[in-house]
Amino acid sequence: MQPCNPCNFYLSMFYHHLRNELWKLFGKKRTYIGFGAFLVAQNGMLITFRFTHWQAQMENMLAGNGYLAQEYVSALTVALIMLIPQILLLMPLYVALVGGDLVAKEVEDGTLRMILSRPISRFRLLLVKWMAGGIFSAALVLVLGVTALGFARMWFPWKGMFVFVPGQVFNVLSAAEGFKLYMCSHLFMTLNASVVLGIAFMFSCFNMKPAAATILALSLLFVNLVMEGIPFFERYHEYLLTYHFRSWHNVYVQPVPWAQMGQSVCVLLAVNFTTFLIGAAAFQARDIKS
Repeated sequence: MQPCNPCNFYLSMFYHHLRNELWKLFGKKRTYIGFGAFLVAQNGMLITFRFTHWQAQMENMLAGNGYLAQEYVSALTVALIMLIPQILLLMPLYVALVGGDLVAKEVEDGTLRMILSRPISRFRLLLVKWMAGGIFSAALVLVLGVTALGFARMWFPWKGMFVFVPGQVFNVLSAAEGFKLYMCSHLFMTLNASVVLGIAFMFSCFNMKPAAATILALSLLFVNLVMEGIPFFERYHEYLLTYHFRSWHNVYVQPVPWAQMGQSVCVLLAVNFTTFLIGAAAFQARDIKS
């Protein structure tokens, strides 16, 4: 009989721990609030786009720039239009809601002391919760992108893609190229979502209620957003998170500013790992029994 490899045993235990954490996370009803809100918002925006002057305004913009509007009022174009306000407003809210719950809710419910009575370290417990939160972030962004494109395809044809972000992007693409960039942009959205969740997770590791952790994370993002809109802080944009969150827009820019996007990715990854380490340090120093 071959002796058990300690490394394989540890990985097996870590996998089962992560799987159980995911079962617990996706077993909560509030985890699905964001998914439901996205579905409602997308259908409301589709109806608005279809039966108001919104579509006509976009057609006039295309025609004024020498493009045939019928070729670019498509499922891809409408899906991207729906994504922009949801990524800016709804996604941070529901990701922060889950991130603020990951640790603080366990303390509030009184289950954390029971969990820590098992032979696992606090660092491993936090690492598993943080990874489960990252998987949730990826799932939320994936569902957001798939449902937006799916609903848009029910109303609009599969043609070329028109991308317009005021002051940042104006571009027209073929359907094949547009779909490829649409999928690529979701990788950057996933990174954005994981950073927001990481900030809420960090606050959740301190001695506070889940709602307080969520509010603090959203307040931090709101302060960044306000500062970015003040002309005085224009020279400091590279120090603001919301500036780097917009890197997913740059996927559609021609030519793609790879240097700027690489810088933003490095900053967001650094923030993500830093918030985890700060949260882990605070959690290590806490007296759970009090």
